[in-house]
Amino acid sequence: MNKIVFEHYPVSKLPADLREGLGENAKVRVVIEVDEPAKGNAIRNLEALLSKRSQNPGSFSGNVTTEEAVARIRELRDEWDDK
Repeated sequence: MNKIVFEHYPVSKLPADLREGLGENAKVRVVIEVDEPAKGNAIRNLEALLSKRSQNPGSFSGNVTTEEAVARIRELRDEWDDK
């Protein structure tokens, strides 16, 4: 799960509804995580896209063959291995 953490975040930068009850000069720890329902939506969206692709493969074809795409990916990967 992706998580973003801000340590010692100034309360003054928070939205007004989150500042309630906190001192204006206080520092807080802010943790932002993706809500589980949002993750479920992403999975459903991906499943819908894959279903649509299998039903209409011509709509999703590009100008590159699978072999060309694989060759390009390997070329890029090899560039990173050289560094």
